Amino acid sequence: MAESRPPFPPFTLETAQKKVKAAQDAWNTCNPEVVQFAYTPDSIWRNRDVFLQGRPAIVKFLSDKWAVEDGYRLRKELFAFTDNKIAVQFWYEWHDKDGQWWRTYGLEDWTFAENGLMRKRQMSGNDVKISEEERWFKDGVDVNTVDISEKHW
Repeated sequence: MAESRPPFPPFTLETAQKKVKAAQDAWNTCNPEVVQFAYTPDSIWRNRDVFLQGRPAIVKFLSDKWAVEDGYRLRKELFAFTDNKIAVQFWYEWHDKDGQWWRTYGLEDWTFAENGLMRKRQMSGNDVKISEEERWFKDGVDVNTVDISEKHW
């Protein structure tokens, strides 16, 4: 049986929002072996200045990423969508080996195959140093309950 991952395109507001939250939940596992299966076997990625293709490259990239980004917590929000494309804004927090906290802000552009797997992902992001007091996603806090609209940018 061929791989698939509902919801499938064409997207509605409801199905696009479900796809975004499913991606958020998968990435928050910090498990590249789980995350890879949301993408086609030959998925094409641009992550900032890194270009890669295929699940083995995705697993390697995410393994390296999460080896550096301790305490990773991510929030994704639907920005826009069309038939088979979704745009997402995101924020995530992490700390480096020295304990310095960072917040990464960015946008992603996703294109999906008919089977609901992502065949192209493009990400642009910026890292900003933050203090412990400036963190939004503290331990035990559900990223979905943090009111981002009230936060100071």
